[in-house]
Amino acid sequence: MFGEHGAWWPTLAGQAGHRVHAPDGPAWIEPVPGHAGVWLLVGPGPLEEPVRERQARAAALLLGEVLHLEREAALVAGELSTRYEEIDLLYTISDILGRTVQLAEAARTIAREVSDVVGARRASIMVYDETTRSLRLVGGRGLETYNLEAVPVDDPDSIAARVFRTQQLMSHDQASPGPYPGIGGPERGYRGTSFLTVPILYTAPGGAPRPVGVINLTDRIGEDAFTAGHKKLITAIANQVGATIENARLVELERRRERQDTELALARDLQLALMPPPAILAKRGDIGARAQTAESVGGDFFDIISLRRDAIGVTIGDVSGHNIAAALLMAHVISAVGILAQSSASPEETLERLLEVIGDELRRTDMHIALFYGVVDRRRSLLRYANAGHPHAFLLPGDGGAAVRLGATAPPLGLDRGTTITGAEAPWRGRRDVLCLFTDGLSESRGPGGEQYGEERLLAVVRREQRRKARVIVDAVFQDLIAFAGESVPDDRTLLILRR
Repeated sequence: MFGEHGAWWPTLAGQAGHRVHAPDGPAWIEPVPGHAGVWLLVGPGPLEEPVRERQARAAALLLGEVLHLEREAALVAGELSTRYEEIDLLYTISDILGRTVQLAEAARTIAREVSDVVGARRASIMVYDETTRSLRLVGGRGLETYNLEAVPVDDPDSIAARVFRTQQLMSHDQASPGPYPGIGGPERGYRGTSFLTVPILYTAPGGAPRPVGVINLTDRIGEDAFTAGHKKLITAIANQVGATIENARLVELERRRERQDTELALARDLQLALMPPPAILAKRGDIGARAQTAESVGGDFFDIISLRRDAIGVTIGDVSGHNIAAALLMAHVISAVGILAQSSASPEETLERLLEVIGDELRRTDMHIALFYGVVDRRRSLLRYANAGHPHAFLLPGDGGAAVRLGATAPPLGLDRGTTITGAEAPWRGRRDVLCLFTDGLSESRGPGGEQYGEERLLAVVRREQRRKARVIVDAVFQDLIAFAGESVPDDRTLLILRR
């Protein structure tokens, strides 16, 4: 027998390994090896003392082994229970990550599950934002006193930023040597001094690991320390989360691309709607035009403006950029020129008033516009124009003379705040002369050997077809361009031919 045995037991325990007198008669008390404070009492009984002593010692040894096995079994059971919780957590997180691409929702759930298993009052998951080069909080638990602003990854005082930069786990508890690292604890109201911050890494197939975020844990419940087991567990979870963060990033990029494609398509429709189609051009005279864009939205534009009888306005321009902002600015310019031209006395006045209207927009977007606006007055046999930095404007006389360049009368709109726009004029012989306007996407197109198509070749085609309809001249130029440079469109191309 062992354990408590009445009020006399402590006295007998002090005589362990000796013959004793128990209340019921002579007995033998023997310590159980390997178990301090545990004794075996054999007897009382009729056996001789040497026999009883041998039996007591053998029984104590056997009992010691049994108790040792029971203790190990208890430890193994506890360890298995802990491992089960951790394995169950990993499966739970795998299920969470497999059921959603909503990173914020997954992060909140993971933070709750992790903090329950490791006994942390606070948990947070932060993700790297490439646009701001900072770590932003996407989910957490117990964050009522956290500063929720994004943390720059180059912040020298931030533990999370340091872990992200070094890709190395950091932890601290009361037993750790040295002062508390960083500035996080006291200022953020931590209840304890312990923390555990683990980098979230993503490794592409065949690539090197790269950081995509961090997991932070603080305020242990019970002992204020995170164990080696906790560190291994959180590292394993971070590896799981890393792939999800990367997937969420790719999904968001795809969504942005889809939104951008939709916006570009809408802008493209707007752009085409604002430029007059061939049927409208045909009603306004012998006019041909074609615009090809290098991307879904281009910066080139043209327009024909009906003015008084026997006068018509013609515009061609090129907005810097090939994006939605350029398309919207182009739409603004086309609309404004169409309105301003009706009440302006000259082309230069039209462009001066246009610059007043769009000047702030040009400065805000840091864009500029090369723009030609001319008025063909058949009654007065005159072409009057203002050219804000558009280099490709020509008049081809009907008598076969050399092409006349209609040079710039001002710099591109938006390049010089003090721009003064002047006008110029040239004689116009109706139905014989040809106005040829194009953008650099045509003349700078390159052939297989890298040589440019050039102004001279383009004008030669126009000269060869000069007596034909304007739309036929446009078709001839583009056919020749394709034969020279191929079907690809590396830059916006716009050509306008006017005969009237």
